[in-house]
Amino acid sequence: MSLGSVTRVTILDVAAAANVSKATASKALNDTGRMSADTRARIRRVAQELGFRPNALARSLVSKRSFTVGLLTNDTYGRFTLPVMAGISEGLIDHGVSVFLCAIEDNPDLANLHVEAMLDKQVDGIIATGRRVDRPLPVDLSHLPIPVVYALMTGPADAVALVPDDRQGACDAVNYLIAKGRKRLVHVTGPGHFKVVVERLEAFRDVLETAAMSMSETQILTGAWSEQWGREAVEKLWSQDNPPDGIFCGNDQIARGVIDALREKNVRVPDDVSVVGFDNWEIVAEQTLPPLTTVDMNLKELGRQAGQALVRLVNGEVLEPGIVKLPCTLVVRGS
Repeated sequence: MSLGSVTRVTILDVAAAANVSKATASKALNDTGRMSADTRARIRRVAQELGFRPNALARSLVSKRSFTVGLLTNDTYGRFTLPVMAGISEGLIDHGVSVFLCAIEDNPDLANLHVEAMLDKQVDGIIATGRRVDRPLPVDLSHLPIPVVYALMTGPADAVALVPDDRQGACDAVNYLIAKGRKRLVHVTGPGHFKVVVERLEAFRDVLETAAMSMSETQILTGAWSEQWGREAVEKLWSQDNPPDGIFCGNDQIARGVIDALREKNVRVPDDVSVVGFDNWEIVAEQTLPPLTTVDMNLKELGRQAGQALVRLVNGEVLEPGIVKLPCTLVVRGS
């Protein structure tokens, strides 16, 4: 059968097959009206069996909603945005809501252009996300006539924002190293002006203090978010007496550089030194030799919850503003 010969299933077809009126079928599929749960479920089952797809335009005219949301990001590389978007889509699919992505880089003019386009398309709401928790997008979203939710970044004080619990994730990583019997711990991380660096660094210090382990400034090295920095850190650490036996890295790229440099020095991982990363960037973590133990920020789940929060706001619910911190998960592999 050619595509052109396929006949679209209509609400009338559903009503006839379910032996109900068109109005009853419509109410069942739109979750409105009064009827028994069994009747509603039966009509929906018939619609699914027939392959019925509601007309988005007709539905939007009735509800005065477009059933679309915009995702605004400056993460053009997609390292963080793609898993967040996958979670948003997963969280919204049961609500019949579609997501379209607008990448704005760090260009205020482009950002404003995309926001205006979203408003012209009458999106029901916007989710803002990006590369850094502590750096807002180059556009003011605080006075828009539609709800806005922030994911993986903080927003205005009266906004709803969801971020990973970096402190908890870092604590889990350091406690894991201590549980492995490591006594000389070092934290090799990114630039010190990043908020996540500060939070993970404070967690590192707090865990060592709780464990009554000695602490010195040489145990914290800040640099770039790169494999090269991980290599350079190993050179610095192994040029000193009594190098570490446990290294907590600020991200997976640093951790991979650390492990590669240790292997070149014939230092065995994890026999001589245990290494833990942060991010669970699977393309890096799983291909590291040995595979990297790391902290997963659960970005897909964060996106799913951000999408559901936006739906609740669109539906008129009042959510408590502020920052919601979602737990991270330690993924144990071979390092």
